[in-house]
Amino acid sequence: MAVNLSTPVLIVDDYKTMIRIIRNLMKQLGFTDVDDAADGTEALGKMRQKSYGLIISDWNMEPMTGYELLKEVRTDEVLARTPFIMVTAESKTENVIAAKRAGVNNYIVKPFNAATLKSKIDSVFGE
Repeated sequence: MAVNLSTPVLIVDDYKTMIRIIRNLMKQLGFTDVDDAADGTEALGKMRQKSYGLIISDWNMEPMTGYELLKEVRTDEVLARTPFIMVTAESKTENVIAAKRAGVNNYIVKPFNAATLKSKIDSVFGE
């Protein structure tokens, strides 16, 4: 399944600068419909109002972390199949394992560039 560049993407991060960086990278890759949320709770609200084809979420956020968001998404019948990429500053093995068990599609460690982001997105969509 190829990546559709008009697929709505939701970036979830409590750090505005990181949202801006990922949004710019997504634009470089050709994505045209990119929304953002400051935490998992806001993201869930947006996901219940609009259908997203990809979620890119930070791990460390308050009050709902990216990991908690991932678990919520995977237990929701409507949202469960949404591709989910976790972004984190730490590459702790136990975090990677926990995220995989919870159903994450891919994992990106900061810092990263457009090429890394593209390869992670391509692998999620089976390119």
